[in-house]
Amino acid sequence: MKRPELLAPAGDMERLAAALMYGADAVYLGGQLFNMRAATESFSPDDLALAVNMCHKKNVKVYLVCNTLPRNAEVPFLPQFFEVAESTGVDALILADIGVMKLAQKYAPDINIHMSTQTGIVNYETANALHELGASRVIMAREISLDDIAEIRIKTPKELEIECFVHGAMCMSFSGRCMLSNYMTGRDANRGDCAQPCRWKYHLVEEKRPGQYFEITDSKKGTYILNSQDMCMIEHIPELVAAGVDSFKIEGRAKSAYYAAAVTNAYRAAIDEYLVAPSLDFKPSQWIIDEMKKISYRDYCTGFYFSEPSENAHVYYEGVYIREWDIIANVDSSDGEFLYVTQRNRFFKGDELEVLIPSTKPFSIKVDKMWDGKGEEIDVAPNPMAKIKIACDKEIPSGAVLRKERV
Repeated sequence: MKRPELLAPAGDMERLAAALMYGADAVYLGGQLFNMRAATESFSPDDLALAVNMCHKKNVKVYLVCNTLPRNAEVPFLPQFFEVAESTGVDALILADIGVMKLAQKYAPDINIHMSTQTGIVNYETANALHELGASRVIMAREISLDDIAEIRIKTPKELEIECFVHGAMCMSFSGRCMLSNYMTGRDANRGDCAQPCRWKYHLVEEKRPGQYFEITDSKKGTYILNSQDMCMIEHIPELVAAGVDSFKIEGRAKSAYYAAAVTNAYRAAIDEYLVAPSLDFKPSQWIIDEMKKISYRDYCTGFYFSEPSENAHVYYEGVYIREWDIIANVDSSDGEFLYVTQRNRFFKGDELEVLIPSTKPFSIKVDKMWDGKGEEIDVAPNPMAKIKIACDKEIPSGAVLRKERV
């Protein structure tokens, strides 16, 4: 059985480091141009070279996105973009446009080509055609079932890899091709600048009654008519493997380093558990499933994988994320007597904090004593980014996360 690849998002160097530490087999990231996540810091050519070096030292692959749809004025910038990509040693380019694909083959001939979900691949004929044009991997549209993926797997060459999203936000428009943001705010979703108007709350206004707002109610729960749930497939590893999915992709380049760490860690643990004893009825340990609610999330669904989503994939209550846990601090170092951390949120003497470290079930520590950067003992740590020393008899690796459940 082929070991599925775990592909994690890396919006910047901090998120890249988190994905590497917590078990990614590959990462995908964006440069300063042609990037579908314009709000992220992205990677300069120097940053990209550093990122590739960091990843390759850990035998982790790097996939560079070029998945916007370039306008005529942007096409002249593509050759240099691809030449830089090849010089840094990235393992693959993620593309959405056939013209861009041909330029990539000309200016970066040694880099593999992965065709983006933006391409809208939903059948084996398209997958085969893209493979004949030179693609080594196709990233399925999210609007496709596992049965359809299985058929595509059977009717395409074995060397053509299949990648699928397994976790994260879903778009209300097919393969992310949405015009709402551009129309309503001037921010083009197809060029990486989505304002997410699908998450907003809508009312109806009658022409002759200005100022009177009438609710649009799909149900008694509310008025968020475009707002989708998040995808979560962590309990369905066997089905994904059986369908022939080669790469499990986590959405979220614009999300936090903690998100990258926690979700990558959970899927890493789930995949590894499955590989120890593969079976169709496999379910990951409960602590792994619980991790899915220790990040910012919307209610979960399984997208289109098992059936056409209807009411069970819709968020009616509000457009924002559910946040049940706070990140308290990142661990800088420990020596078996003290824990040295960089604070993120306020915490108090006496708090029970949960520790997230790679490949291990989280455990708790109690803050019995702590000191500020001046060495003075304190009862509360109120300042984000402050350096705090905590009495702790456990050695905890640098990069671990301390978090606390909201009450």
